[in-house]
Amino acid sequence: MDWLQALLMGIFQGLTEYLPVSSSGHLALAGELLGVEDPDAIMPFTIVVHVATVLSTLVILWKEIVWLFIGACKHGKDFIPSRYGITRLNDEQNYLLCIIISMIPIAIVGFFFKDFVEEQFHSLMVVGICLLVTASLLAFSYFSKPREKEHISMVDAFIIGIAQAIAVLPGLSRSGSTIGTGLILGNKKEKLAQFSFLMVIPPILGEALLNVKEMLEVGFEQAMVGITPMTLVVGFFAAFITGCLACKWMISLVKRGKMIWFAIYCAIVGSATIIWQLCV
Repeated sequence: MDWLQALLMGIFQGLTEYLPVSSSGHLALAGELLGVEDPDAIMPFTIVVHVATVLSTLVILWKEIVWLFIGACKHGKDFIPSRYGITRLNDEQNYLLCIIISMIPIAIVGFFFKDFVEEQFHSLMVVGICLLVTASLLAFSYFSKPREKEHISMVDAFIIGIAQAIAVLPGLSRSGSTIGTGLILGNKKEKLAQFSFLMVIPPILGEALLNVKEMLEVGFEQAMVGITPMTLVVGFFAAFITGCLACKWMISLVKRGKMIWFAIYCAIVGSATIIWQLCV
């Protein structure tokens, strides 16, 4: 991988991680078009660009994150029963609990279906089909008009988590699936983008740690074959800068209800990918 490939792949990662067009699907397509190796062979680069997108989330949503951590240390006003008596939960603690609940489905997929998911990344036909599914979900969420709820409930958080778990397939947008599902459930647009971006931080960091473990098992020198420090630096900053821009832009787009344009885009790219694979 040269520095130009690293720059373009970093830009693709940063943009598509937040925009509802599937980062995994676009990285697979970009890798094919740019002649980049199998992602398994460039694991250090994959780890670096994913960490960069997490950092961009922390930068854009730092006020919300500080609010959550400060609120988590305060006494609550709501009561829920527990085996140890009555536990007090405030708004911030409830929000954190919803994030934890949303992580359960993707943790199950990561532990039990990791090999199956990784096999799908070798098929651009799967990418094309999943992009069409993403387009359908975005279009349906745009035209559905359920009654809006004030808060994201724990049940909704779990259902949104299921959408995130299914979206590990290449071509299914994680942000599109989680935000689209939340809109269909009647959650407010203003809160969904923020929740969607915060709930993905632990899974991305967890996946990065697993990749680091695999990289250490095969040996650092072997894992760095074809990768230079320059490509890692270029990829990191490309993903971080574009990630900051895309995260802020996506929050604004969700608030204004402009998701239908991404549905049209995913439908076009998905159809083109399927036609391309049928013709080769």
